[in-house]
Amino acid sequence: MIDNIITAIDHYGETDPERICYIYGQDTNTYGELKTKSDHLAQYFAQSELPDGAPVMVFGGQTFEMIVTFLGLVKSGHAYIPVDTHSPNERLTQIDSIAHPAAVVAVADLPIEMPDLKNFTHADLAAAVQTGTDGYDHDKAVAGADNYYIIFTSGTTGLPKGVQISHANLLSYVNWAVNDFDLHEGVHALSQAPYSFDLSVMDLYPTLVLGGKLSALPRAVTENFKKLFEVLPNLKINEWVSTPSFVEICLLEPTFDAAHYPDLTHFLFCGEELTNKTAANLQKRFPDAEIYNTYGPTETTVAVTGVKLTPEILKDYERLPIGYAKEDMKIWVVDEQGAAVKPGTTGELYIAGPSVSKGYLNNPAKTEKAFFTEDGQQAYRSGDLGFVNDKGLFFYRGRTDFQVKLHGYRIELEDIDHNLDQVKYVKQATTAPKYNAAHQVTQIVAYVVPNQNDFKDEFALTQAIKKELGQEVMSYMIPKRFVFRDQLPLTANGKVDRKALIAEVNK
Repeated sequence: MIDNIITAIDHYGETDPERICYIYGQDTNTYGELKTKSDHLAQYFAQSELPDGAPVMVFGGQTFEMIVTFLGLVKSGHAYIPVDTHSPNERLTQIDSIAHPAAVVAVADLPIEMPDLKNFTHADLAAAVQTGTDGYDHDKAVAGADNYYIIFTSGTTGLPKGVQISHANLLSYVNWAVNDFDLHEGVHALSQAPYSFDLSVMDLYPTLVLGGKLSALPRAVTENFKKLFEVLPNLKINEWVSTPSFVEICLLEPTFDAAHYPDLTHFLFCGEELTNKTAANLQKRFPDAEIYNTYGPTETTVAVTGVKLTPEILKDYERLPIGYAKEDMKIWVVDEQGAAVKPGTTGELYIAGPSVSKGYLNNPAKTEKAFFTEDGQQAYRSGDLGFVNDKGLFFYRGRTDFQVKLHGYRIELEDIDHNLDQVKYVKQATTAPKYNAAHQVTQIVAYVVPNQNDFKDEFALTQAIKKELGQEVMSYMIPKRFVFRDQLPLTANGKVDRKALIAEVNK
């Protein structure tokens, strides 16, 4: 059992300093470097007259310097706010206006001027690392209820919200991940998600506290299919962490299998729904690997449910379970009045326990709306729909904000998505509502990446999809219009970008 994230990582820098912790292309970095450089930065930040405990923005990509900066900040008593280089410029100004950070650390060059904010440049960091001395004031380090990191979520409308994750929250998650996902000391993990997306925490901290290696896969590689499959086989990773959408792209490559990736033994998925079809395909390609499906909002620290997908589970559940509740968490299902419902009944998922965030940074109104206390513990109204069966397995059934009403019928868009994904002519699909001037839904549009087929035209393909889909869903749930694409747009976090498609349908 780990009782401190910082000292658990530092342990390897002290006892095995030559152990490799980070791989980026041909470059490698060690735990000794990680400890020494983060110690030096901790001293530097502590001497920089930053307000005690104030968060600091960190702008950059997937590099070793980002990890060093994160650790340097938390060692000096400051939570970090990661901002990815692919973020729009407006993101920086929005976060600045909401978070009121003490400074911004430009690990990569800032794309805009931020004259009203203390700015640490890449050159400042390099000089501090070079001239610093060993050791830092451990009493200043983030601990307990202190914020460790703050991730800004996009939100469905309006300004982004800063989710505060404390050291205690992170510790609860990491201890669970290390134990329940059967991860071993020295595990070699894929690091594909940007650090501004909390999925990155799934590989970052469990790997580092286990003295493992992180192989960075930056966006420039993931967006180039040819480059991706030149790089991936040479990483020799044990653990794969990604959204289902990203692995679906990789499954398009016939050589993505156990024969070409003999070291790959663990797959962990979070961030969006994993379909039975994708999991079955993956299990066929990697028959001896452990595949875990997990679920959790950013507000509850990465994930709070998990289950290893066995052949029996794939056979028993057409729509996969998201897992059993994390041991130290309480998860329950409520109706529209907030009353608990019996097993098998769909409602909103409520989550309570030590990994639930204290709330949104500098946003008391939204914090009060989403968070509450339950039996003395912090709790969160997830906005996610689901149910639990009599075995304690939880199932996800969509978002309350992806519910639409069409001709009086209440429809879950993700229910249609799921059933579309099962159609034999469909490789990948999602749906978007079209609104009228009164913001009423007038039709549902399906965006589909089709499988290879022999239909003479798109009309014939559409009719075949509708016919098969009609065997699984009510007629009013069948999309009115089908748009066929070679691929669906993804967000920077690797999820299907439904918002972009909704904007396209309604432009």
